[in-house]
Amino acid sequence: MGVGRLAIAGLGAALITLAGCSSQPASGAAPAGGRGGRASGPGAVPVTTASVVQKSMPVQITVIGSAEPVSTVSIRSQTTGQLMSVNFTEGDEVTKGQLLFAIDRRPLEAALEQAQANLARDEASAANAAATTKRFQDLADRGIAARADLDTSKASLSALNATVAADRAAIENAKVQLEYATINAPITGRTGALQVHEGNLVRANDSAALVVINQIMPIQVAFSLPEARLTELKRFMARGALRVLASPPNDDAPAAIGHISFIDNSVDPQTGTIKVKGTFPNADRRLWPGQYVNVTVELTTEKNATVVSTQAVQAGQQGPFVFVVKPDQTVELRNVVVTRTAAAETVIASGLEPGETVVTDGQLRLVPGSKISVKGQDARDTTRSGD
Repeated sequence: MGVGRLAIAGLGAALITLAGCSSQPASGAAPAGGRGGRASGPGAVPVTTASVVQKSMPVQITVIGSAEPVSTVSIRSQTTGQLMSVNFTEGDEVTKGQLLFAIDRRPLEAALEQAQANLARDEASAANAAATTKRFQDLADRGIAARADLDTSKASLSALNATVAADRAAIENAKVQLEYATINAPITGRTGALQVHEGNLVRANDSAALVVINQIMPIQVAFSLPEARLTELKRFMARGALRVLASPPNDDAPAAIGHISFIDNSVDPQTGTIKVKGTFPNADRRLWPGQYVNVTVELTTEKNATVVSTQAVQAGQQGPFVFVVKPDQTVELRNVVVTRTAAAETVIASGLEPGETVVTDGQLRLVPGSKISVKGQDARDTTRSGD
C-alpha cells in the first residue's frame, strides 16, 4: 500500500512538470503586438518646441507708474453767505465757466448800493468844495479874501477828491464781492464728492473745499526711471517725441498711447531715479487719477533681431542657455547671450541662428544628447499611419 501511494504521487508530479514546460514560449519568439516601436518610444522625453525667428523688436523700458490729473482745483468760497444753489451733481463732467454754486447775493448787492450812494454824496461835496475854492481864488486875487482861507478851501477840496477816489474803489470791491456770489468752474474736468450742500453757510477762504475738480482729459502718468537709463532716454528724445504706453493691471485691452512730456530737472539722490511724466489724451477715461498702471517707454526699434520664446531660456551656472533640437531628434545644450526680455519674447545677441528649433517646455528632464519627442507629434503620426 505505501509503495503504491508513492508511485502515484511521483507520476502526478511528473505530469505537472511537463505541463509547465509546455506553457513556456519558444526561444526567439516575437512578443505579442508584433508592431515595431517609434523613435519616440521608451526613453524619448516629451517636450514642446518653438522656432528661433528674426524680426523687428522694440527697445523698451518697463516700469510701474501712477496716473495723475493734469490740473487739480479745490473750489472754495471767497465770500461769506448762505449757499443758495448747487448747479451740478457730484461726479459730473463740468466745463470751464460753468456755474457751480450760487451764494446769497442780497447782502452784497446792498453793500454795492451803499458804496454807490457814498460816491454820489462825496462827489457832490467835492463839487461844492471846488466851486468854493474857485471863489476864494478870485477873491484872493483881488485882495479881498485872506490867503489862509484859500489854502483851507484847497485842502478841503483835496480831501473830498480823495474820498471820492476811495468811494470808487469801494464800489469796485463791492462789485468783485458780488461776483464771488457765483462760483464758476475754472477748468474743464470731473467733480469729486460734494462737501457742502444747499442751505449751508459758507465762509470766505474756509479750509474745507466745496468740491475738487480734476482734469482727466488729457491725463498724465508719472513714473521713475533708473538714472542709468537717463542718458539713453535723452539720446532717443533728441531724435523726436517718444511714445509711452500705459495699461491698468488686469486690463486686456490695448494699452493707451501717449508721449513723454516731462523729465524732472534733477535725479533723486536717495533712490537713484528720475521722475518722468507721459501725457495721454484719455478720451475713453480709461486712466483714472491715483491709479497704478504698467508703463512701457518705447525708445526705438531694433530691426532683424534674433528672437526666441522666453520660456526656452534657462538659467545655469555658466549663464543663460537653451536646448537646441538637432536633426536626429536629440538636444544640444547651448549657452546664449541675452540682450533683453520683452514679455514672452527674448532677444538673443549670440548663440542662436534664425530657423533653429529650441525646447520651450520639458527642459527639466533633459541632458545634452537626450532623445526627444515633440508633444502632439506622435498622435498626428499615428493618425497618418492609420490612414
